This record gives sequence, C-alpha cells and structure tokens, in this order.
Amino acid sequence: MEEYSWRSEFTYQFKLFFKILWKNKSSLVGFTIIVLYVLMATIGPIIVKYDPTPHINLRFAPPSFKHPLGTDYAGRDTLAQIVVGSRDVLLVAFLTAFFTVIVAMSIGITSGYLGGVIDEVLSTIMDVFLTIPGMPLMIIIAASINRPLTPLEVAAIISFVSWAGLARTLRSQVLSIKRSKFIEAARCLGLSSFKIIFSEILPNLVPYIAMNLILAIIRAIYAQVGLYFLGVLPFTTLNWGMMINIAMFNQAALVNPKAWIYLLSPLMAIIILQIGFILFLHALEEIFNPRLREE
Repeated sequence: MEEYSWRSEFTYQFKLFFKILWKNKSSLVGFTIIVLYVLMATIGPIIVKYDPTPHINLRFAPPSFKHPLGTDYAGRDTLAQIVVGSRDVLLVAFLTAFFTVIVAMSIGITSGYLGGVIDEVLSTIMDVFLTIPGMPLMIIIAASINRPLTPLEVAAIISFVSWAGLARTLRSQVLSIKRSKFIEAARCLGLSSFKIIFSEILPNLVPYIAMNLILAIIRAIYAQVGLYFLGVLPFTTLNWGMMINIAMFNQAALVNPKAWIYLLSPLMAIIILQIGFILFLHALEEIFNPRLREE
C-alpha cells in the first residue's frame, strides 16, 4: 500500500509539472532552453567537432554555413568552442549548486533544530562567511592554487563561499517549523531527531530548497565565468569566460569590429541560459505554491 501511495504521488507530481509547463508558456520556453543546453553539453561535443588547429587565412571570418558564428582570432570555429565550452560551464554550475545546497542544509537545519551551544557555534560560522566578500575570496583561493583545476575543484571553491546565506535562511525556517504542533506531536510519539528532521521538517523545506537550487546554478554560472574572465583560473580548457577574456583583452573586441561576433557569442550563450533558468523558476513557484495556480 505504501509503495502504491509513493508511486501515485510521484505520478501526480509528474503530471502536474508538465501540466503547469504546458499552461505557462514562458516556463515551457525556459524548460526547453535548459533541455537544449543540457543536450548541447552532453552530446553536442560529439556532434560538433572542435578543431584546435589554427587557420590564419580564416581569421575572424564572418558567419557562414560552415561557420554559423564565424571564427576566432586563429580561424577556429566559434560555434564549436561554444558547444565544447558548455560542458564545463554546466557541470561546474550543477556541481556548485549541489554542494551549496547540501552544505547549507546540513549546517542550517542542524543549527536551527538542535539550538543551544551548537546553534551559537554554527551561527557564528555562518555570520563570518556572510561578512566575507565572496568574489575576492574566490579569487584568492583560486589564484593560490598554481595548477589546472578540475570542474569539481572549481565547484568546490565557488560553493565554499556561497552556502552561508541559504544556511542562515534555512535555520530561520527550521526555528519556525520546530515550534509547530505536528513537531510536538512527533516528539510525544517518541520519534527520533533524525526521523523528525527527515520525515517532518525537510519535506516542508523542499519548495524553498528547490527554488534556491536554481538560483545557485545561476549564481555559479556568473561566478565561474567571472573567474575565467579575470584570468584567475588557468586557461586549460574552453570556457565562455575565457573566450570573453581573450576577445576583450587580447583582441580588443570593443574597438575591433571583426571580433564583435567572437565576443557576443559567449555573452549571448550566457544570457540565453540565464533567461531559461529564470523563466523555469516561474513553473517551480506555481508547482510549490498552490495559491498561484488558476482555479
């Protein structure tokens, strides 16, 4: 009976998700953009081959059928660089969001539920991280590592300075929820703290966590592109931030009309992806907030 109930709930939520997407056209557009970018990052590099060999005779070639986004300063296909670079951009973004949410949940929920000395210690740690400027700290950490960084390491650096705000908010949510009557009833029934947190408190935090997961992805994209643009991270792989850096500082794209397309290509890739996530947030709001649904 329990298995049937779980399957029924999953089926209901699955149908509700696509029903809301179909009704909310802007959210459907956002979801479609995200799916297309994920496909571009996973199978795109297999379909669109990147040739790193310079072709000086094709330097800054205009868009054509063979090169839809033109070529760069060395005559290499710009579209192929966008496609190949999307893999690391999305991988770092998703890993950063995952790490940020996991750390924030662990510290915020523990602090809010246990209280006492543990709450004071964890709250102090959160306050310290909230007062430290995020970008300068990321620059210091990344610059101090004199070797190529993997996407996992880049995600760890970004999430290290990004978790405190969400943790502080989750702590406040838990402080409010744990005073509820159903939590008191769970304690009277003899349920363990572990059971109360995962069965009673956490389900009430899922909507807020899901929304912040998307926001964390958006912030992670800006953060990693910014680090590559500033030249802090080693130029070991294709990245949209690295393309912007080369276009701006090496090729003077702002005063070199031939380099405009090479500069605008990664910028538009970032903007369109961010628009997709923002539009998709509208669907999550409607899914988790029944008051927003039309009767």
